[in-house]
Amino acid sequence: MKRAYKFLLRPTVRQERALAEMVRDHCSLYNGALQERRDAFRHSSRTSVRYGDQSAQLKEIRAFDPERQGRWSFSSQQATLRRLDRAFQAFFRRVRAGGAPGYPRFKGVGHFDTVTFPRDGDGCRWDSTPHDAQTRVRLQGVGHVRVHRHRSVRGRVKTVSVKREGRRWYVVLACDEVPAEPLPPTGSRVGVDLGTVHFLTDSSGHHVENPRFLQVSAGELAAAQRHLATFPKRARRRTKKHRAAARKVAKLHAKIRRRRLDHHHKQALALVRKHDVIGHERLNTAGMTRAPAPRPNPERPGAFVANGAAAKAGLNRSILDAGWGQFLRVLADKAESAGRRVIPVDARNTSRTCPPAIGGCGHVAKENRVTQATFTCVNCGLVAHADHVGALNVQHRAGLVLCAGA
Repeated sequence: MKRAYKFLLRPTVRQERALAEMVRDHCSLYNGALQERRDAFRHSSRTSVRYGDQSAQLKEIRAFDPERQGRWSFSSQQATLRRLDRAFQAFFRRVRAGGAPGYPRFKGVGHFDTVTFPRDGDGCRWDSTPHDAQTRVRLQGVGHVRVHRHRSVRGRVKTVSVKREGRRWYVVLACDEVPAEPLPPTGSRVGVDLGTVHFLTDSSGHHVENPRFLQVSAGELAAAQRHLATFPKRARRRTKKHRAAARKVAKLHAKIRRRRLDHHHKQALALVRKHDVIGHERLNTAGMTRAPAPRPNPERPGAFVANGAAAKAGLNRSILDAGWGQFLRVLADKAESAGRRVIPVDARNTSRTCPPAIGGCGHVAKENRVTQATFTCVNCGLVAHADHVGALNVQHRAGLVLCAGA
């Protein structure tokens, strides 16, 4: 089994400066390789430049610029070039599929934050001082950096990545051959209905309130963004106050993101510990949060009529604040490690079907869903909470999938 571990780095002032220079030089290499591909394609010969061609130039680039490009790990620079190559492969795949192409863009210094070392021991070494109680990671050109290792690392470390988030630095370990930690069976099955009023409701009727981390911090975040908006958007060199304002906004967003992820981990762990089988709706959050198409006014060419975009924007914000997609990914990972089974089911009409599990008739109708919270069957008169009904139907469908698989 594969697993990633993320630890906070505690570099010295000199090491922090070296880390920033490493990221800057890898960003420069990425942008230079992108420019070469653009120029080659624009040439009349339409020359195609691939990863192998650019990787073969690294030796000359390092010899020409030993103070910058020559300082860093050769394999990490190859990983940066592979990153660009994957971006182009995704671009051509989208072109062939007829989607929005999204040509690879140049990366600003603030938008290139990760450097990857493809193999532990090649330009980096995890736990480079095993004789010391303090864990460290050695990075070529930086040195032995202290790591705040808050849990043990299991399995074999394959790749090591250094990531910058605001003013913090992290090391991310991708490990293979991680042993599973199966939990004892409980004999319990549960269905889960995700929502915006309640974060989740299970088939036993238990509600977990939606913490609404973005909404709670909206006032402070709006004030910080208004202050940042007083500075020019495109400045050749930011002032000290401009940089501080940008850091304040980034810090608030990072805090919201960390709190949301912590909540997802806790709720997923609670479900995995209690149940052997967990069913949930198969949700397309990207489609659910898509803005409504504009509606032209047939009586006034060039004008548009109301399409509910303002109300939809509020719903989209609530869905993204809940973070359903991230929660389901965390749940799937924890279930795999614990030997549990997660079953996604079709989400259609889960909250409009009268649930047989509590004496319902199974009637499906749009009118059954009276309000956001109330379910009243127009056929048999069953009254229940709409989220509870959805969770019961999800549990029923997951049981059908389980029986069909058996």
